[in-house]
Amino acid sequence: MKLELHPAMAQAFEEAEAAGARGEVPVGACVTAPDGAILASAGNRTRELNDPTAHAEMLVIREAGRMLGSERLIGCDLHVTLEPCAMCAAAISFARIGRLYFGADDEKMGAVENGPRFFAQPTCHHVPEVYSGLGEKKSRDLLTHFFRTRR
Repeated sequence: MKLELHPAMAQAFEEAEAAGARGEVPVGACVTAPDGAILASAGNRTRELNDPTAHAEMLVIREAGRMLGSERLIGCDLHVTLEPCAMCAAAISFARIGRLYFGADDEKMGAVENGPRFFAQPTCHHVPEVYSGLGEKKSRDLLTHFFRTRR
């Protein structure tokens, strides 16, 4: 039986594939409104924009905030293909994202279930519900193929 990805996670994977095709690390993200409607989706653009903060998560949080007219994305969910880094985990907390769904874990740079475990720190003021492993194999395969073709 094949499990279908949530439409927002499927959109995040489309963004990840597009990022990889542009020469960016293939990570995609999507923010959904409380009613489930997709507010924003993006893939990494750090190289294109010469901006180390242009991770997929940061781009969609910025766009969703602009669309909602608020820095708080209360009730919104974030779907991302790879475990967020510390910078993105902080932005997720500051934006008050309700639920975080991610694909593959990231032992090297991840900060949710690996590394600093940002949401477990006593200084973290908002902790989203976290669901990991959604589309994990697909995410790993995208990343493995991307880095294999560059080495």
